[in-house]
Amino acid sequence: MNRLLQISLAVATVLGAAIPAAQAQNAEAGSKKVAMCFGCHGIIGYQASFPEIHKVPMLEGQNAKYIAAALGAYAKGERKHPTMNGIAKSLSEQDIADISAFYAERAKAPAVPAEAPAAKADVAKLLEKGACFSCHGKNFSTPLTGAEPKLAGQHADYLYVALKSYQTEGNPMVGRGNAVMAAQVKQFKLEELKEIAAYLGSLPSELRTTPESRFR
Repeated sequence: MNRLLQISLAVATVLGAAIPAAQAQNAEAGSKKVAMCFGCHGIIGYQASFPEIHKVPMLEGQNAKYIAAALGAYAKGERKHPTMNGIAKSLSEQDIADISAFYAERAKAPAVPAEAPAAKADVAKLLEKGACFSCHGKNFSTPLTGAEPKLAGQHADYLYVALKSYQTEGNPMVGRGNAVMAAQVKQFKLEELKEIAAYLGSLPSELRTTPESRFR
């Protein structure tokens, strides 16, 4: 348990440092700044082709602090993805705050169970080994600080690509620079990451994608 607490505190510290300076959030203002986002994140089932084919993540209902942290990391190049790097660098800190608030307030889904349905024994061991509950919550929808993502129900193929990116080093186009997550993920084989992603993707979720036309 002490190890899990140390990991949780370390992750909170790292992610807290990655969040852009606090800005007053305005979801209404954010609704006018997300046109560039809709082309991918406003289409149900939309698939990206880089670094491999996978569905783009659902953003509606995600934590605002996490979205802001992720965009900040893309802007700084700590997360590598040519398209997202370019978009994030074009945003001001106020833009990031407003866009994050917009997505966090969309698609208010019914509350998910307090604890996730039990995983198969082999997957449960992997989740315990990675101390996943300590940061993402027992239902994977109640993260420790809000700067960590909700994982429950997110697209499994996206989660797999995201997890793999923490294992990637020395690639100028792909990779994520979170040292704590990298240390956790590097414990696993790719097939194990795929099993974890499949389980997380199967869980009840607060995340959604609403077609763009509904926003207008």
